[in-house]
Amino acid sequence: MWVEILCGLVAYKLIRAVFFSDDGLDQLADLDSSHSDLCFAVASRLEKLYGGRCFVGLRIPDPDAGARQHVDVVLVTKREVMVVAIKNLSGFVEVDKDGNWYTEKKRKQEVVPNPVLEVNRIATNLQSYLEQRGATLPNRIVSGRVVLPNPNCRPSYTINLQPEIISHDQWNDLKADTKGGLSTWIKGAFHGSKSDTQDSLLQNIYSILSTSPMWDRLELKGDKNVLGEFMEFKGRHEDMQLLKKLKRSKVSRFFIQKSTLFGGFGRSRVQILYSPRDYRAEGTSSSEWKEISVKQYTEIVFQPLQSKKVKKFKLSSVASVTLSA
Repeated sequence: MWVEILCGLVAYKLIRAVFFSDDGLDQLADLDSSHSDLCFAVASRLEKLYGGRCFVGLRIPDPDAGARQHVDVVLVTKREVMVVAIKNLSGFVEVDKDGNWYTEKKRKQEVVPNPVLEVNRIATNLQSYLEQRGATLPNRIVSGRVVLPNPNCRPSYTINLQPEIISHDQWNDLKADTKGGLSTWIKGAFHGSKSDTQDSLLQNIYSILSTSPMWDRLELKGDKNVLGEFMEFKGRHEDMQLLKKLKRSKVSRFFIQKSTLFGGFGRSRVQILYSPRDYRAEGTSSSEWKEISVKQYTEIVFQPLQSKKVKKFKLSSVASVTLSA
């Protein structure tokens, strides 16, 4: 009887491994994608309310540090270029004697370098970067805002007084006005009385930011987004030979299709849909998409933005990957 039970367990695990993939979702249990998810959620809402276009995860030069600095979101509209910093803080937030913010968590103080000073510094660097790449910008067209989207965030009166701050209540109540495209309370925060930018300049800014360095984006099943750096693929030799086609210099984005079975009891595979990188165009026609098939347990090695550890993700747990040029 024990032999039959043991054989039954082995058969169950074998069938489960072949036909019922866990899609690698167990790998996501300890993954914190909250900040990246917030960046894309904020960007999506701003585009819906104000039109224009948002760029998430830009990496622009920081002359003071001699390195690149991360930018959460940049909103580009006909009226201005807005740098948006997102701070997912909770609890009471106060300002210390040095101007930094701090919160109390489990009797431990967490200090946050002054976000208003930081976002204004990024805005200044972004304006310099755009001008260095040939954009002739009107005065004060680039500005910064700090969004506090967490409903449990309780900023002090001093913080709320600053015009750069968009509290949770303000963000939650944000609505587009049917006449001017702006909600009445937010006009000063986002657009003010600035005049429209010429279409030629707007397209120039779009072109510059579209070809600027930015973090890679890993979109996972379950609506999780991770910004960071794509490192490499890991898998069997025959699959690695096929995946050589997905070089950063040749491909800007690829999608992972549902698993399929080959040959009865064959192992499940996934289809990767990709297109050649085109630096001249925004989109890709359907005729340019190509497809390769690899084992579903092939892995992507990825360095998340806010993690010190490199992580591996099964292709079956991935929806798409966007690669910076």
